[in-house]
Amino acid sequence: MRAQTILRSLPFAVMATVALLDLLAGPAVVFVPLLTLGPAFASMSGGVRYTTAVGVIAVAVCLPLGAHGGLGRQQTLIVLGTIGGVTAAGMLASRLRVRRERELASVRQVAEVAQRVLLRPVPRRAGDLRIALSYTSAVADAQIGGDLYEVVTTPGGVRLLVGDVQGKGLDAVETAAWVLGAFREAAYDEAGLSGVGERLETSLGRHLGGEKFVTAVLAEVHDKEISLLNYGHPAPLLLYGDGGTYLAEPQEVAPPLGLADLGTRVPEPYRIAFGEGDQILFYTDGVIEARDGRGRFYPLEERTHLLAAADPQVALDALRADLLAHVGGPLPDDAAMLLLRRQRT
Repeated sequence: MRAQTILRSLPFAVMATVALLDLLAGPAVVFVPLLTLGPAFASMSGGVRYTTAVGVIAVAVCLPLGAHGGLGRQQTLIVLGTIGGVTAAGMLASRLRVRRERELASVRQVAEVAQRVLLRPVPRRAGDLRIALSYTSAVADAQIGGDLYEVVTTPGGVRLLVGDVQGKGLDAVETAAWVLGAFREAAYDEAGLSGVGERLETSLGRHLGGEKFVTAVLAEVHDKEISLLNYGHPAPLLLYGDGGTYLAEPQEVAPPLGLADLGTRVPEPYRIAFGEGDQILFYTDGVIEARDGRGRFYPLEERTHLLAAADPQVALDALRADLLAHVGGPLPDDAAMLLLRRQRT
């Protein structure tokens, strides 16, 4: 808002400065042609009417200054013509800019609706679980990208998905929509994680083409345990209540979803202990592949102490802030993190 106010007052400040300099310099130096800066700057922040008004004021200021500075009739007409030309160009530019801003606002509204449909807010509590989420898009002003997540509470327990679509842009968002839609349906229908994974693979087989794929981790929470099914995704990080950590690597390497035609073995779920006071962090490669100015990757396992806050969301927000500080600027890739904490109270 403050920047907008400064831009709106800039044309008048420039024209006042030009008038003052011209009066102080006298006939020796002519600053009147610089009045064209007024309508030029006006087109940056105002609409057609505003730019026109500034141009009219520039003409009104030009006439007495030209007479005071001893400009001839021909020179005055040239300056007036220049101001008129710049004003006309500024009016066209401001009209195009306003139209573009309206189109951008409309697109952002559509993107916000798409976000609410695709990446719905996850529940903060589910049984004895407390859940926190962090999502950072690599695209400026965007809220959705190629990373995806979902948490659903089914009759059989809590199931979740964290994944990363190959590529970027609208194609990645479209693929993410396919994966999330298939997961939300299969999570309720299938008896086990293997069945959910097969449904996802079948759905993507109909949708994806060429060598596109999706890395993903499926999870299902049990009493004192959690089942994981990993399709080529970074392994979740388990943080035990006693302070120990464990990188939950899969027992066998499996290809990402969409690459079933490679003929490799279908992955099997594996269980790990997950009891009271334990946490598990799911994340995408945008987190661990984020580099600082020296090219060093983000040391996620060395930053787990940041997840000790009593509120899981506060803890995850602290980890995200540390990630951004490590990079020192916008992230080069989307980064999603989902934190589960087993806490009955």
